Amino acid sequence: MNRVGSISILHVIFLSMTMIGLKNHVTIIPSVLKGAGRDGWISILLAALITFPWIFLLVYIHTKSNREPLMDWVEIKIGKTVTAIVRYTIVIVLIVLAAFTMAETLQWISAMFLPTTPIPLMLIVYTIVCILLVSTNLQTIAMVNVFVLFWVTVLGFFIAFTNMQVKNYELLRPFFEHGLQPVLKSAVFPASGFVEILLFLFIQQKVKDSFRWYHFAVMLFILMGLTLGPTIGAITEFGPIEATKLRYPAYEEWGLGSLGAYIQHFDFLSIYQWLTGGLIRVGLLLYIAADLLKMTGDRQRIARILGPVFFFATLSLFLLKDHVFTLIKGDYLLVGNFVFMFLLSLFLGLIALISGKKSKKV
Repeated sequence: MNRVGSISILHVIFLSMTMIGLKNHVTIIPSVLKGAGRDGWISILLAALITFPWIFLLVYIHTKSNREPLMDWVEIKIGKTVTAIVRYTIVIVLIVLAAFTMAETLQWISAMFLPTTPIPLMLIVYTIVCILLVSTNLQTIAMVNVFVLFWVTVLGFFIAFTNMQVKNYELLRPFFEHGLQPVLKSAVFPASGFVEILLFLFIQQKVKDSFRWYHFAVMLFILMGLTLGPTIGAITEFGPIEATKLRYPAYEEWGLGSLGAYIQHFDFLSIYQWLTGGLIRVGLLLYIAADLLKMTGDRQRIARILGPVFFFATLSLFLLKDHVFTLIKGDYLLVGNFVFMFLLSLFLGLIALISGKKSKKV
């Protein structure tokens, strides 16, 4: 069935590369390196391996819900009261995730490029741009993403190959330097990003075709690669000890790039990657929140309600001391997000299972 205003599966895969890719390419790497050291890349492989069977649960939920708006389907199955609690809980989580992404982006900009520019001013400008994107539609977000993702990908491969001259892959050995336990514990950090694939079920009614298991598998494989690249790069370029001290390892790798003796320091190009990635991630998270609140298409409600809530949620994070923000963002938020997304998927899977049994009885 051709759905008006819908996007293709390929667009969804591209959106996952940008929305979840920013998180796994940048945010989780310090936590992985801190927890597993030189074996951090093994944690990523392990997380992907463990997450793979979970994607079949997503396919099961997708099939049983018959591609209806997910929370409308849940409301029919379990009633309005419980659904409302679940709906608003998900919205709060989405706003928190978007706020932390925005806060970390602005902290990075302030620390690296604009130290004298007031953060509230940057937040106002960036919030307006994100809300304008949310106020459009999913097709527009997907089209903007295709455009920016092309150059993000080109620049990513450019710096990866440019830095080959400074990489020492011997630094990846010995394997399991501190045993298996740190590797197992640190697997939760990349998995925190992988499980966000679940969020695409909340826009399934806007996707032209049905999701298959291999669609989710492709997303998972790409996200694994996006996480492995900068993690291995940080270890082989800076060494496992120095890499754990870096707050933004993916950014620092840009500073090593050079072409000959006179063309050096490509870190300014990372501005495009991070800002565009942040725009799509924040925009899509807020779009899903707006869709759950049935605000999509209503620009006034989005600007009047969702915009201020997001703005003040982000602004409040700057009241935290730097080390407290880093601790919450790097450990508690990642673990909490993994637990929440996993439990939410089990909850939806249980509803699908119960609804399937009821339909058989009828």
